[in-house]
Amino acid sequence: MGVATTMTAMEGFRSTSRRFRLSVIVCLVWCGVSNWWGNPAAAQMDFESAPIRYYELELDNPISRLQGKLKEGTVKLAYDPEHGYLPAMLEALDVPVSSQVLVFSKTSFQARLINRRHPRAVYFNDDVYIGWVQQGEVVEISVADPQQGAVFFALPQQSTERPAIVRDQGNCTVCHASTRTQGVPGHLIRSVYPDPSGQPNFGAGTFSIDQRSPFSQRWGGWYVSGTHGRQRHMGNVVVGDREHPEQMEVNRGANITDLSTLFDTDPYLSPHSDIVALLVLEHQVQMHNYITRANFETRAAIHHDEIMNRALERPADYRSESAQRRIAKAAEDLVDYMLFVDEMPLKDPVAGTSTFASDFAARGPADGQGRSLRQLDLSTRLMRYPCSYLIYSTAFDGLPNESRELVYRGLWEVLHGDNNDSKFSHLSASDRQAILEILRETKASLPEYWK
Repeated sequence: MGVATTMTAMEGFRSTSRRFRLSVIVCLVWCGVSNWWGNPAAAQMDFESAPIRYYELELDNPISRLQGKLKEGTVKLAYDPEHGYLPAMLEALDVPVSSQVLVFSKTSFQARLINRRHPRAVYFNDDVYIGWVQQGEVVEISVADPQQGAVFFALPQQSTERPAIVRDQGNCTVCHASTRTQGVPGHLIRSVYPDPSGQPNFGAGTFSIDQRSPFSQRWGGWYVSGTHGRQRHMGNVVVGDREHPEQMEVNRGANITDLSTLFDTDPYLSPHSDIVALLVLEHQVQMHNYITRANFETRAAIHHDEIMNRALERPADYRSESAQRRIAKAAEDLVDYMLFVDEMPLKDPVAGTSTFASDFAARGPADGQGRSLRQLDLSTRLMRYPCSYLIYSTAFDGLPNESRELVYRGLWEVLHGDNNDSKFSHLSASDRQAILEILRETKASLPEYWK
C-alpha cells in the first residue's frame, strides 16, 4: 500500500473522529468506564498495561488478516456506488446479509446521519460486526479478537485502489469498555427511549440488553420485523411525550412484518431487521464479553502472581488463593451464561421475516443425528439445545489453559449430572444428554474425561 493512500485514509478517519468528539464525550457521560477491577477512572490505561497491552500486542483475527492482505494488494475490495465497500466487506468476511438489523437511535459516532428515515444497519457473524450508515464516511468494523477482546476499526468510504482498514485508537473504548461490557473491551446492545429524531431520552434511563432481559425492555430505538404474539417490545416506535416516556405506544410497534411502511427500505441490502437475528445478536455480544472477561481475569491474575512469586521467591508456577478465586469466578460466570442461566422465557412463539434463522442453523457443525448447537427453538426459548455455539469460536479456544479447563470442568459437571444447582433447572435430563453428545462429536480438543 502506498504511503499517500495510507495517510489519506488515516487523516480521513482522524477527521471523522474529531467531528464526532462531542458525541464521544456525551457517550462517556452516559456509559461510564470501568475496568475489570472496578476502577472507573483507570480502565483504558489498564488495558494498555501488562499483561493485556491492548494496543501493543499483535492481533490475529479476520479483520487484521484482511487488513494485511489489503496492504499487500493480494485482496481487492470492489467499491459500490450506493453502499461503498459494504457488500465487498460482507463477502470477504463471510457475513450474511440476512443478519441485518437496523437501529435508528442516535447511539453511534455517526449519530448526525442516523434517524428514523435513515437507520444504521448492523451485520454480524460469529467473529465480526459491521456497521453501515447511509452517506456515512466510514464502514464501522469490530471483531472479537481471541486475545484482546473487541477491537474496533473503520474503513473510509472513498473509492481507492487500495482501501485501508484503520484501527481505532481509543474513541470506541470510551463506551465499549464499561460495566455494560463486563468491564472489558466489548460489544453491547442498548435499548433507549428515542424521541422522533432518534435522540435517546437519557433522563428516562436505558437498558443493556442480553438473553436475560425482559422482552418488554428490548429494542427501544431499533426496527424489528417479525411476529411475537402477545409479547410487547419497545421497537419500531418513538416517545411522544418526553415527560412520560414509559407511555410509548408499544402496540403500534408489535408484530410488524413489513418495515417499508415505516421508512424507505430500498437503500438497504435487505428490507428486514429480523427479530431472530436480534435475539441471536443479543446472546452473542454478551457471550463474547464473558469470554473476554475470563481471558483478561486469568491473564491478569497469573501476571500478578508471577510478580509476587519472584518477589517472595516462591515457585514460578505457584498460584495464590486470590488468583484461583478470581479465575474460577470468571469461569463460573462464563459457564452460567453459556448454558443460558436466567434466560428470559418466551411467552409466545417468535418468527422472523428473513432467511436468517435457516442461514444461521445451516452453519453447523452437526452431529451424526443432525443435531447442532445452532438449532433454534423460538417457541419457549432461543436455542433448541441451550449451550452457546460460541464454544466453537476462536475467542473461546483462545482462553488461557487454566480458564478453559475450568470452563470445561464446569460444563461437564452440569451436563453429566454432577452439578444439580437449581440455577440449571431449565436444563432437562434430555437437554443435558443431547448437549453432551453433540459436543463429544463436534468439538475438537475436549478433555479426555469427556470421552
